Amino acid sequence: GVPLENLSTETRVALIPVAVDRLVKKGFKVVIEKGLGQTIQISEAEYTKAGAQIANHKETLNSDIVLRIRKPGLEELPLLKKGALYISFLDPFNEKELVKAFAAQGVSAISMEMIPRSTIAQKMDALSSQANLAGYVSVILAAERSNKIFPMMMTPSGTITPARVFII
Repeated sequence: GVPLENLSTETRVALIPVAVDRLVKKGFKVVIEKGLGQTIQISEAEYTKAGAQIANHKETLNSDIVLRIRKPGLEELPLLKKGALYISFLDPFNEKELVKAFAAQGVSAISMEMIPRSTIAQKMDALSSQANLAGYVSVILAAERSNKIFPMMMTPSGTITPARVFII
């Protein structure tokens, strides 16, 4: 199950149609909440074509495996079934109450930011990809606000010295 994110500023989604197709071909039943791809301009038709079923919020949370970008609200935990697996960024060191609530509900949880950054787990390394994107976006935003140009091209007459950027 893939519910909508509970934070209005979160525009990422936990599953795209290509991944839905792979999971369905491996025998999984995938249910997504109505409107899941809206923030990234992916229609429900694309999800259903890949094999996903459209469901309401409660149905997606009542799945054997729940995929999400962000942690659930404490009010959502009773909707998770006992024995389910919840996978997302969870911030377990700062969210001790949430971790205890998962245990009390009988739900196992995988915190994506806690997966080791090693060659063996490289395909599941969510932090590096997000950090890479954040760095890229930071430079684009800096270029937009700067009163200097950030040239990204060469011409027959030479190049313009690029701006130096330091991101903290």
